[in-house]
Amino acid sequence: MSRRERITPQQAGLPYVGGDRRVKGLRREEVAMLADLSVEYYTRMERGQLGGASESVLDAIARALQLDDDERAHLYQLARNVAPGSRRKRAEHTSPITASVQQVLDSMSVPAVVQNDRLDLLAANDLGRALYADLFTMAKKPPNFARYVFLDPRAEGFYADIDEAKNLLVAVLRATAGRDPLDKEVTELIGELSTRSIDFSTRWAKHNVRSHSRGRKVVHHPAVGTMDLAYDDFALPGDPHVSITTYTADPGTPSADALTLLATWAETQKQPQTVNDDVRRIRPRHP
Repeated sequence: MSRRERITPQQAGLPYVGGDRRVKGLRREEVAMLADLSVEYYTRMERGQLGGASESVLDAIARALQLDDDERAHLYQLARNVAPGSRRKRAEHTSPITASVQQVLDSMSVPAVVQNDRLDLLAANDLGRALYADLFTMAKKPPNFARYVFLDPRAEGFYADIDEAKNLLVAVLRATAGRDPLDKEVTELIGELSTRSIDFSTRWAKHNVRSHSRGRKVVHHPAVGTMDLAYDDFALPGDPHVSITTYTADPGTPSADALTLLATWAETQKQPQTVNDDVRRIRPRHP
């Protein structure tokens, strides 16, 4: 329904008919006509009865609703989840963060973190910990990007575009929930955020979906200042929903200099703070 409401008849290539329309966007019968389906069949599908829908029918609906790649994948996943025999007990996950994965992280010269599709931050190298220092001080473990953005006031100062960050994280969680409706941890996270944040529940109701694979983000780091970073996700073998995310800056830019400064700052955070600088400057007096 949310996708149908955003498309005007003109955008769908339908002839203009004068008069007031009682619905926002396309009517059900118009989508059914564009997809070459009966109105009754399309109405049942819109109400969640997707089980048994063929690939050609899903493709026709995706074209009629002008879905992008992420939305199309979400539609297919919803159809698979309501198909006969799809309701099965969710397999227990083992931790993907092995010693070898951590070694790969530590070998990288750029900030790198491991996250799952619930947006839990599972591991990081030193630069990744320095970049997301606020998250690693959160009381609830593992740190979670959605909890940070919607429930931690520090996020407002960290993200240059906090609105875009919120929209992206909600859309990623919506896609995650569509892939596995039996994931208890995802359901609990969504319930917690909906209860504690009206902002989250309002954005959740828009039904937007996106994947988190690559892009750019501008952050204001409290120690090194503003950085414009490109991020890329690389799925871990054996679990496509757990990935290593790396952050890089364009060479020769202030952001690249800030990353170099971040590495220096990260080293200082590892140093034991046993003697303060004032004490170090005191020289012993000679008799």
